[in-house]
Amino acid sequence: MESRKTSPANYWTYTSEKIFSEIGSGPNGLTESEAKKRLGTYGKNSFGSSQKVGGIVLFLRQFANPITIILLFASALSWFLSDPTDGIIIQCIVLLSSILGYWQEKSASDSLHSLLSMVRLNASTIRDNVEAELDSQSLVPGDLIRLRVGDIIPADAYLIDSDRLFLDEAAFTGETFPVEKTPGLLPEETALSKRSNLLYMGSHVVSGSGLALIYATGKHTQFGEIYKRLNERKPETDFEKGIRKFGNLLLEITLGLVLVILGINILLEKPILDSFLFALAIAVGLTPQLLPAIININLAKGAKQMSQKKVIVKRLNSIENFGSMDVLCSDKTGTLTEGVIQVHTSVDPNGNQNQNVLKFASINSNLQSGFQNPMDLAISKAWPISPDTISKSGELSYDFHRKRITVVVKIDGKRTAICKGACTPLLEICDRYLDSEGCIQPISEAIESIQQVYETFSQQGYRMIGISIKEIGENDPLDYEIESSMIFIGFVAFSDSAKVGIQDTVRNLGDLGIRLKMITGDNRWIAQQVAKSVGISSATVLTGQELQSIGEEALRVKAEETDVFAEIEPNQKQRIILALKKAGHVVGYIGDGINDASALHSADVGISVDSAVDVAKEAADIVLLEKDLAVLLDGVKEGRITFANTLKYVFMATSANFGNMFSVAGASAFLSYLPLLPKQILLTNLLTDLPEMTIASDEVDKDWIIRPRKWDIKFIGRFMLVFGFLSSLFDYATFGLLLFGLGANETQFQTGWFIESVVSASLIVLVIRTKNVFYRSKPGKLLLSATLLCIGFVFSIPYLPLAETFGFGRLPLLFYGYLLGIVVFYIGSAEFAKYIFYKRER
Repeated sequence: MESRKTSPANYWTYTSEKIFSEIGSGPNGLTESEAKKRLGTYGKNSFGSSQKVGGIVLFLRQFANPITIILLFASALSWFLSDPTDGIIIQCIVLLSSILGYWQEKSASDSLHSLLSMVRLNASTIRDNVEAELDSQSLVPGDLIRLRVGDIIPADAYLIDSDRLFLDEAAFTGETFPVEKTPGLLPEETALSKRSNLLYMGSHVVSGSGLALIYATGKHTQFGEIYKRLNERKPETDFEKGIRKFGNLLLEITLGLVLVILGINILLEKPILDSFLFALAIAVGLTPQLLPAIININLAKGAKQMSQKKVIVKRLNSIENFGSMDVLCSDKTGTLTEGVIQVHTSVDPNGNQNQNVLKFASINSNLQSGFQNPMDLAISKAWPISPDTISKSGELSYDFHRKRITVVVKIDGKRTAICKGACTPLLEICDRYLDSEGCIQPISEAIESIQQVYETFSQQGYRMIGISIKEIGENDPLDYEIESSMIFIGFVAFSDSAKVGIQDTVRNLGDLGIRLKMITGDNRWIAQQVAKSVGISSATVLTGQELQSIGEEALRVKAEETDVFAEIEPNQKQRIILALKKAGHVVGYIGDGINDASALHSADVGISVDSAVDVAKEAADIVLLEKDLAVLLDGVKEGRITFANTLKYVFMATSANFGNMFSVAGASAFLSYLPLLPKQILLTNLLTDLPEMTIASDEVDKDWIIRPRKWDIKFIGRFMLVFGFLSSLFDYATFGLLLFGLGANETQFQTGWFIESVVSASLIVLVIRTKNVFYRSKPGKLLLSATLLCIGFVFSIPYLPLAETFGFGRLPLLFYGYLLGIVVFYIGSAEFAKYIFYKRER
């Protein structure tokens, strides 16, 4: 049964009595009969089996795009013409491309399975006032669960009681520190990551224990929201959008040409069947048959090159998006920073550096018996001591209300209490302070300056704790009275320092046209400080609370203007990504937690790291073997090289094919025979495409790498028209030479134009592959060799046994002399046209 959602109440604002009443439960938990009834109402505490598309349907869906449909039509035409070779080649290309697409869609579902596997567990549940281990799938709203060290939270729950309960929520919030959870109501405006009385499915208990009331299960949990977003079809990326628009452009042009050519041939009273087959051959000739193969070869080479640079590509299409990326959103901890909490400094109440403060802090951290958080570990590393050298006589453990911990030790024969804790609660128990001269003074004289020191360091992005001490008598009881009339001695400041070389990396990303935006759950002061330290110059900060009140249209503008997003809740990350995409950007996102999965899923390029949780790695397109933005730089360059080489083929195929087909259409109007036989058109297309199989190894000019590029269908259309018509102009020159200069018959005309068409189309690649003069931009060795071999083969065709099969005949030697002049003049004209074209496009 489909579960019914519980009321979306703000449970963090409730008392335990109110939430018991709201959920319909009590301190003894539910009865078994009530639990069974609720299981029928709300459904299992699981995400159910997602609506999976069958394997066959998923595979067939890969063929539903314009280019593939045209190619399948071309294959059918080849078989119909009793020429299965081209048909087999086309079918193999389409099959390879479709298998790749099938694999990519199938792999997307793996993230869901990884997500589900994380919550298959048992839970200590109280029913009928009896505690027992139950399968977590049988839990329902109203169940009471007992939590202990190592437990994974099985559902979203409200904390009823706790004893020094700390949870690791890093996968959700990105927060390095374990979070203390305590009962009690909170203000309405409390952010999700700050709701200390709520526990979220998928987080786990680091220390302490607790009792909690489940209020949401399955798909209605925060974890379930991530699941639902991952279960959505991945948004269309910029590259996929470009391919789709390109396919539609070809489809429109192809349909128009077919109708025009078919009409002309019928009006000239040529055989209808031959005219129809000829029109279909024209349609096939206009189609870049090897585009899927060229793309796959380019992507495979790019993936191999990137793997050598510690960038693993999971989804090949993401390489093109990687090169087009102009915005990179990154988390903070471990990516921009080292991800390791360190002691920055210790200062006295006046803000002057004082190592004595760190010494007392280290005694407290090393001798406490409770859980050592990352700040304790940092203190111990900065000032190592051996606990055996100091005699400890007692401890007042940390709790949420006091927010401090006190240990009692003997120092120089004197019994001393050392208290460490949050600054405000600690200052409340101090009536004196130790000044810079080592003299004890009334704290009332300096409280404002002490607060100023705290605020100054906080605004610089440092976390702060306070230290106070007090000598006590040998017989004084160990109770909370010790924490009074203490002497405040100073602060310890902590930092998560920026990664070495990160400023150079951020600058290099900027040089490549990529704007870095930081998204973090930390407060705005820490976020601003880290942004400044890594080289993000923008001072504008948008907080999660501010983001809640912004509409979608306004967010598109704000997201573009803002480079630092602070205090961001997990579900807001995806919203930022989608806003940037709607603003026209190709967006990359790097993250490694459960809370990053939906943002990774929605980005054009989802980037994770090898050490990330499985869900994040499955949702990502690219996985870094090192959590370092520097390794992205080479990856971005490879992506742009791959994209550039793909566009080279598109430019060549569309302009040459369009020119040839326009020439065929014109020639068919005044010739009494077909200017090229259907199988000759297919062979022309195949031979001009084959050298392009090596385009992946071609050299790429620097101007293709220094800035991101996107699919620009209008630009491609203009390029196709300019260079297509130029190609067609020289085709007509060839027609004139053959008809009036050489008096060619039908076979000679078809042979001569076939040779000129393939030779000119092959050589023009060397011109249009670069914006520079062609001889100043060195082509790849494989591309040059393949081009020359193709030309040599074309010249030999009239003298080979297959000439008769394709309807070719021999030509007088004079033709080849004229052909040389036409080709040279064509290349020169193309260079001039290219210069004018790019000058106008600036």
